Amino acid sequence: MKYTELDTPSLLIDRATLESNLRFMQDYADAQGVALRPHTKTHKMPAIALMQMELGAAGIAVAKVGEAEVMAEHGLRNILIANEIVGEAKLQRIRALAEQGVDIVFGVDCPEQVEAAQKVFEGAAIPAQVSIEIEVGENRSGIIEEADFRALLDSIAACPDVHLRGLFSHDGNSYTAPDIESCRAIATAAMERTVHFARLAEEHGMKPESVSFGSTPSLMHGFDIVPGITELRPGTYVFMDASQANVIGTQERCAATVLATVMSRPTAERVILDVGAKGLTMQERTQGICSAPGKGLIKEWPGVNIADVYDEHAIIYSREFREGTRIGDKVRIIPVHICPVCNLYDRAWLVDGDEVTAELDIACRGRLH
Repeated sequence: MKYTELDTPSLLIDRATLESNLRFMQDYADAQGVALRPHTKTHKMPAIALMQMELGAAGIAVAKVGEAEVMAEHGLRNILIANEIVGEAKLQRIRALAEQGVDIVFGVDCPEQVEAAQKVFEGAAIPAQVSIEIEVGENRSGIIEEADFRALLDSIAACPDVHLRGLFSHDGNSYTAPDIESCRAIATAAMERTVHFARLAEEHGMKPESVSFGSTPSLMHGFDIVPGITELRPGTYVFMDASQANVIGTQERCAATVLATVMSRPTAERVILDVGAKGLTMQERTQGICSAPGKGLIKEWPGVNIADVYDEHAIIYSREFREGTRIGDKVRIIPVHICPVCNLYDRAWLVDGDEVTAELDIACRGRLH
């Protein structure tokens, strides 16, 4: 059927654009001589993760244990949980995955996490595999001080059932870089800092097997990867979105849109669509190279954006748009931030031109534990 026959709101994925995005990033990683480990928290779809693997990805990254469990059920066997894991219940589930033959690594950034892992993995046939997060400017989690890093290495060395696999970092501050050259500087500094800590680990007698880095804005312009980085870990590149389109100066790589219906035209310039925060999120990007107007762009109407959202309503103020649409018309919205949008739908529809060609299960939706 035609995608316009779908009920709304619906999440659409343009097949040709998706495949082009996947090849683009794999080709970039290959040209730089590093592995690609896509962060699947963006799409949450095992079918797309398998596509990434078929194109040459070395493994996948996830954000939650629940996502790892779902991906493993669908045949993904090399998984990094790029997040700190706290709580015995989560650690027991990771041990169970390892015992099922999944090569699973998870993040740590303090000795308490390592000691908890030792307690759960004591006597395990396969030790807990951990990767240390390095804070590189985002002001989020991760190691900051060298002394704390060495103390963390010592805690790992003191735990016979915990093994250091690598380091990872995320330059989320690149999203607010004022321009591309500033983005390059942020990315380069973040990579150099990550590699510096990898060298410290090697000097400590604990050479990491992998040194993982990435965010989509830093990896869309062909920047040279700093020697010592072994893998890239972007996520949003798979679909892109309105903010990432601003980074590269075009919406042509935006593979995901939300199909919505004009449900009300109450004034000469106000139009209401039948999707709101529960189908688009309320997130905005207002700074730097990822800034984008409003809370979503209307693909068929350049320059028209969503001014506000309520739970189930998107509000557009445009006399031209109001005069050019009627009740029941359907439009496609390019979300400002696609990652949380995917988590709001049970399925996505793969579209080839105007035709719906497949239904994709968003199997990791809601797997937040």
